[in-house]
Amino acid sequence: MDQKTLAAAFPHTAPVLMGYLSIGVVFGWMMSAAGFVPLWSAAMSVTIYAGSGQYLGVDLLANASPLADAAFLTLVINFRHLVYGLSMLEKFQGMGWRKLYMIFSLTDETYALLAGVKAPEGVDEKRFYFTIAVLDHLYWIAGSLLGAVAGALITINTEGIDFAMTALFLVIAVEQWQSGAKRAPVYLGAAGTLACLLVFGPQGGRFLIPALVILVAGLLLLRPRLEGGGMQ
Repeated sequence: MDQKTLAAAFPHTAPVLMGYLSIGVVFGWMMSAAGFVPLWSAAMSVTIYAGSGQYLGVDLLANASPLADAAFLTLVINFRHLVYGLSMLEKFQGMGWRKLYMIFSLTDETYALLAGVKAPEGVDEKRFYFTIAVLDHLYWIAGSLLGAVAGALITINTEGIDFAMTALFLVIAVEQWQSGAKRAPVYLGAAGTLACLLVFGPQGGRFLIPALVILVAGLLLLRPRLEGGGMQ
C-alpha cells in the first residue's frame, strides 16, 4: 500500500469511515452489553467482517444457539454476496494473492465503492481497489473496538440500537437509486422478493434465498440487454 495509492483511495472511503465507525461502535457496544470482553469484538471484526452477520452473532453467542442454526441464518443473511461476487469477476482478474482478500472483504459498502469508482490516472488499478478494501476493513475493526471499550466502561440500555445497520442499508440503497441510470435490477429484486415473501412467508427469513436466486438468475439472463443499454 504505497502513499500515492493511499492518497487516491482515502477520499473515496471517507463516507465509509463515518458509517463504519458509527455502526462498528454499536456492534462493539452490543457485544459488551452481552457480557463479552473487547477482544471478542475485535476478533470477530478481523475474521468474520460481516456487519449484519456480526449483529446477528451477538444474539447467537449470548443465547448459545446451536451451530446449525447459526450456519443457516448466516447463509440467509449473507447470500446476497453471491450477487456481488458475480459482478466483480472481471474487476478482480489479475489480482493474484490479493484476490482472496478482495472476495473476503466484499461488504455492502466496499462493493458500492468498487462498483462505482475508477482509479485515477497514474495509479495502479488493482492496488487502488485493494487499498479501498483494506481501509474499509480497518475502519470496521476500529469502530468495533472503540464501541466494545466504551461499552465496557459505560452501561446504557442498548435496546433498539441495532437499527443503525438497517439505517445504513437504507442510505446505501437511496444513494444507489439516485446515482444509477438503470432501474430494471431494482424492479426485478423488488418483484422477486415480494413474490417469495407471499409464497414462503416471513418466518425465519426463509423467503430470502429464493428471492436472491430469482435475482441472480434474472440478472444473468438480462445482462446482455443491461450492458448494451437496452433496458432502463
